Amino acid sequence: MTVPSVDFHCHLDLYPDPVLAAQRCRDQGTYLLSVTTTPKAWRQTAKLANGAARIRTSLGLHPQIAHERIGELSLFDELLAETRYIGEVGLDGNPEFKTHWREQNRVLNHVLISSARSGGRIISLHSRRATTQVLDTLAQHPEAGIPVLHWFSGTKMELERAVAMGCWFSVSSAMAISKRGRDLISAMPKDQILTETDGPFAAVDGQPLAPGDVRIVQECLASCWRTDQEEAAAIVVTNFRRLMASNVGGPPATS
Repeated sequence: MTVPSVDFHCHLDLYPDPVLAAQRCRDQGTYLLSVTTTPKAWRQTAKLANGAARIRTSLGLHPQIAHERIGELSLFDELLAETRYIGEVGLDGNPEFKTHWREQNRVLNHVLISSARSGGRIISLHSRRATTQVLDTLAQHPEAGIPVLHWFSGTKMELERAVAMGCWFSVSSAMAISKRGRDLISAMPKDQILTETDGPFAAVDGQPLAPGDVRIVQECLASCWRTDQEEAAAIVVTNFRRLMASNVGGPPATS
């Protein structure tokens, strides 16, 4: 029996043919979190999941465009009742985005406050060059929900802090092919790891990863956990189902 893949961070709406990409996920039985970068993109992106119970759509406002889309926070609040998932949100400390640090922080704090008021959500978080700041902000809003740190690139000390705070991690092929990334993955709790592509932005050998193409990560996990790829994939599916059963706000969870 083939174990379905879990892709917990994928920009399904940004593929050249999103409808075809979604259909392939249905055909393959992929469990997928379709993240959005702006609240205005949410309704149209959510339509891609029609008839596909294994595709979930999260409501996001990406930190790299927070300064451009901060006016959509009211729409974010309107839509929040329609989903159990938030993402992609967070902070980006790269120099070209740090100039809008105040807006990034305002957006993230607003999102976490709204989530807490609504019973909490499962939250996919961007934290590039800003891990400590993201963790500091999460610590201020403990009722916001369950944080899943996407493509974690912090230090071992930051990782230990994130684990102590109850964070989950969605790990990417880019992490799996670097020694530093593999070292981080090896230090993450086995029962709090999910796989992701971050497609179509992430690529291997110059080719964007297709939704659900997490084979490289599965191989890495199998090596870290001293098991085979199928068993590693099965552990991730078990983790995913346990996360989906979490008691957070929004519509009832699907299987």
